[in-house]
Amino acid sequence: MLTSSPDRIEQLTRDGWWGHLTLHDYLWQRTAEHPDLLAVADQPDRVALAGGEVVRLSYQELNEAAFNLACQLMDQKIGPGDVVLVQLPNISELVVMYFATSLVGAIISPLPVQYGEHEIKVASDTLSPKALVTLSRLKDTEPARAARDFLAADINVFAFAGAAPEGATELKIDSAENLANHNRVQNHLERYPADANATLTICWTSGTTGDPKGVPRSHNMWFATAQNSSEAAQYRQGDRVLNPFPLVNMAALGGFLFPFVLNGCSLVLHHPFDPPVFLKQMQDEMITFTIVPPAVLNQLAKAEDMWKAFDFRALRRIGSGSAPLAPWMIEVFDHKYGKQIVNFYGSNEGIALFSTPETSEQPEVRASMFPRMGCDDMPWSGVTHEMVGTRVVKVDSEEEITTPGEPGELLFYGATVFDGYYGHSNEDVFTSDGWFRTGDLVEICEEAPNYYRIVGRCKDIINRGGMKISPTELDILLDGMPQVAEAAVCAYRDDDLGERVCACVVPAEGQDEPTLSMITDYLLGKGIAKFKLPEKRLVLDSLPRNPVGKVQRHMLEQRLLESLSESTD
Repeated sequence: MLTSSPDRIEQLTRDGWWGHLTLHDYLWQRTAEHPDLLAVADQPDRVALAGGEVVRLSYQELNEAAFNLACQLMDQKIGPGDVVLVQLPNISELVVMYFATSLVGAIISPLPVQYGEHEIKVASDTLSPKALVTLSRLKDTEPARAARDFLAADINVFAFAGAAPEGATELKIDSAENLANHNRVQNHLERYPADANATLTICWTSGTTGDPKGVPRSHNMWFATAQNSSEAAQYRQGDRVLNPFPLVNMAALGGFLFPFVLNGCSLVLHHPFDPPVFLKQMQDEMITFTIVPPAVLNQLAKAEDMWKAFDFRALRRIGSGSAPLAPWMIEVFDHKYGKQIVNFYGSNEGIALFSTPETSEQPEVRASMFPRMGCDDMPWSGVTHEMVGTRVVKVDSEEEITTPGEPGELLFYGATVFDGYYGHSNEDVFTSDGWFRTGDLVEICEEAPNYYRIVGRCKDIINRGGMKISPTELDILLDGMPQVAEAAVCAYRDDDLGERVCACVVPAEGQDEPTLSMITDYLLGKGIAKFKLPEKRLVLDSLPRNPVGKVQRHMLEQRLLESLSESTD
């Protein structure tokens, strides 16, 4: 399935940003160069998570496993253009599935393991898949059995890591060389030549409003993003990278899966996030790069003894994102721990920006500002600046904003961007000249006009009696409060002012639970305007987040509405 127009393909190919190599082509290249190098490694506790056994595959073994799994898929009549839903945790089988799907020319639609019957049915109704690939057992659940019960009979159910239930078919990872399978796949590729512009994946938006939407992406779109990620993380051949995000969306696919095979690195898997296991993997696997959620980085920055209990000598850089970073945390990692923090900003649709020590040396800049990549008269250089374009327009029009300090919607353009949501009209997704409307509210920074600052979503801004309040600004400040482990604000309805602010906090371990007065005193001490102060407080055990760690404000608002009066101040 092609989504890009011939004109777009021709232009980006001529510019050198898109090429002719597919995901499995890159695997073949890396296998030929260093067949014995570790390619992928399971997390040590995968048996408790998903059954089976802990797997570590060299590039040669990964290549063989992909060929062998491709033949199993072909045995089940999976071929070019067929959609396969895949709901697997971060285990080696999921990595092999991506390469095997590429070999047979099918489209993989990865689903978060958090998705239940409703979300799976939405994906199935939207894509009309040929099959669902899942597990026989995931912790104390039986995903394959459950799926077989509610999916249509004509959708095959495949299961890894154990005997499949009745009505489903078992798949296995086999990394042994099989010349017959090699020949069979090569014959298949001769009959159905691979196309780097064909759709490889259909990932899903987080679904913060309405049902999730499918995001088709081609091989070329992914490898364009991989070039950006590689530039920001400074990927090198032979690096060992640790992925803690589910391999279903931009953070993990654009940040790890495609860069690792593009550069010839070793991919170590993790998730669900378990700090002790994660830190030990960083040490034992001699990890050079990883991505860590902001809240965890804040906790580590506050716990120097915990950080120094491990040997992280191999680690060069740590990425983060999905929420603004705290300048004080970056300062600690830069100067006390000697590790560089990179601030990533991306999306399944193809946004690809980052703030690194090279572009944003000062922690205050790197924490919340992103270089205006692709704009004229900027001091930036490198692949990303040349490959993409950005600009800011008024929310209710396409009029460009060039005045610092005036919020508007960020537009994005370039080789990383998708062509539109699957099965949608996409009338409001792109501007009249083809730029992607990100839905993110940004401003050109007054104190640093070469940078953008993200101030929220276009629909997130809290309107308190006509005064506009950015939730992310308050989030950043509250993250630094000693009594708080993590925090975010949300709006609540008010008859007089329209909306007011509620602070939703998770108390820090060993600290007194922060009262509303403690929160407001802290914010006033930071110099915040009084009209921005929270007027309610909601205490939670954890913040509701989507699979990539973004706080879901609509769920905070819902929990606030559902909470008993004695639960708020």
